[in-house]
Formats: sequence, structure tokens, C-alpha cells
Amino acid sequence: MSLASAAPTEQALREELAAAYRLMALFNMTDLVYTHLSVRLPGESHRYLVNPYGLLFEEITASSLVIVDADGQPRQETSWPVNPAGFVIHSAIHRSRPDAACVMHSHTVAGMVVAAQDQKILPLNQMNIEFYGAVGFHGYEGIAADDNLSERERLVRDLGNHCGLILQNHGLLTVGATVAQAFYRMYYMEQACRIQIAAQATGVPLHIPSEEKIVRTKKQFDDDLDQGQLIWQALRRKLDREQPDYKD
Repeated sequence: MSLASAAPTEQALREELAAAYRLMALFNMTDLVYTHLSVRLPGESHRYLVNPYGLLFEEITASSLVIVDADGQPRQETSWPVNPAGFVIHSAIHRSRPDAACVMHSHTVAGMVVAAQDQKILPLNQMNIEFYGAVGFHGYEGIAADDNLSERERLVRDLGNHCGLILQNHGLLTVGATVAQAFYRMYYMEQACRIQIAAQATGVPLHIPSEEKIVRTKKQFDDDLDQGQLIWQALRRKLDREQPDYKD
């Protein structure tokens, strides 16, 4: 069974996405009330779940998530505002990548430090090698605005078929067929960035494995069909024990 073969209910997706928001907060991967995680709802119309503007990620619950259309406009009654401009990146990717049911964007210190470098993610560690050749790069164009249609096209082009994207001078982005897959990629892309800046901070020469070893290791990652499912189940159990209100 493929990751995208099942058709989860809206409530199931609400709980999955709320869990992801709580985990982003738990692992210190938030920017207060900014950035978004979004997931596409089943059906032919363009409808997505996204966080209400103004809530901390640690406050997000399944019922507080808001349904928006492809322009980031609410399609349900809500007492909280939404941020259409902040949904620009998500909208472009959701519409162009049928496999990108979930899109996650972060402004972490480690991610922004690597996004300020020209060499992208270096294959300095086994975790980093998982992203070898799998992450695109989008040049900085200022704050993403909902009236800049041409940048949307370039975002889509630069992401291509990759699982993630470095937004230059901005942050990180991952996509996935499921919330679990997108979170797995975001978590380990963040770890890869933390490893990179920590290694660079030592000031000593850095060892990069041979191309042959890098390619072999990357294939081993690609052959793993789990794609974070076991990790996701464990993290959901942790939230069920410690923060069960995320399902409310």
C-alpha cells in the first residue's frame, strides 16, 4: 500500500495536522505565530487545513484548524483570522504537486543559517546524506506576497520533484504524501542543518565522504519504505500521553 493510497477523513487529517503543530513546538521548530503547516482535504475542490493566525503552535487543536481555499480564504466559519499572504507558498505547491498532500514551512535558526549559505546542505553526516540531491533551492525575492504570481511559478520550478526546498535567506520547506512523511522530512532536514552549522563552528577541516559512499548511502535511505511511519506512531503516542487535548 502506498503512502497516499488511503483516503483519511477530515477529522483524521485535523488530528494529524494538529499533532504536527504540537510536535513543531515541542522540538523548538516554531517562529511564534508565523509559518504554516498545511494539508489537502479529500475531494476534487482545492481545500486545505491550516492554522488560524495568532495561535501559538502549542495551542493548536484539531478543531481550531481552518479550512481555506487555494487563495488562502476561509471556507468555514471561524472566530480567528487567517493569513492569506502566508499561504502563498503552500498554495503554489499544493496545486502543482498532486503528491504533496502536506506542506511544511519553518523559520528555525539552523534552517535560516544554512539558507544564508551558498553550499546548501553538505553531506557531512549520515542524516545529511539522506537529503543529497533531494532538496531544491529557491533564490530570495523578498517576503512572499499573494500578488506575486511569477514567484509562485519559480517556487514550483525550484522545488521540482524534490522532497524539500531551501528558501534562500528565509527558511526550510518539506512536502509529503502524508503529514507523517512531511514531518519526518522536516525534522531530519532540521537536524541536518543543525549538524552542518555545528560542524562548521568547530573551525577544523570537514570530511566529506567519497561520491561513491554518498550515493550508496542515499540509495539505502531511498530503499526504506517506512518513511517515518514508525517514528510518527511513536510521536503520536507521546502526544496522547502528554498533550491529549491536541485532538479536541
